[in-house]
Amino acid sequence: MNPDDYNDHGMLRLPLWFWTILILQARTWLLFVMAGASRQQGSEMLSLFYPDPQSFWSGMLLGLPPALVFLLSGRRHLWPRIWQAGYWLLLAGMFATFALQGLGVWQSTDTLSAVDILLALLDAAALAYWLLSRRLRACFDAARRLA
Repeated sequence: MNPDDYNDHGMLRLPLWFWTILILQARTWLLFVMAGASRQQGSEMLSLFYPDPQSFWSGMLLGLPPALVFLLSGRRHLWPRIWQAGYWLLLAGMFATFALQGLGVWQSTDTLSAVDILLALLDAAALAYWLLSRRLRACFDAARRLA
């Protein structure tokens, strides 16, 4: 790897796709913040994307680890063990999200919306990238530092 790939703390810089995946996985939290900022239309916005309150709360629960990893990312050099565990926690969350989407599609009696299909495809692509990217895996490896 190139020395420019490392930050001031000797750790690999996080790739752009890492941030994209975090936004995708924490989408319920982002929608919740946007609904809170729009005040009058907030409840309408939430009911549009989450007509079932159960799916909203499961989205909030599954979006909590990405939100925490986002907050930890700037200080990952201070807590390397917690940072390493974040990789596996996010991976488990992605599997759970994908499984819940599959279960929802299987149990659905309505026709599938384009948004549901798009989110399922994006989650599958994020999961594939998470599993196959050696660079991303190296970013979570505390032993991988610039010597």
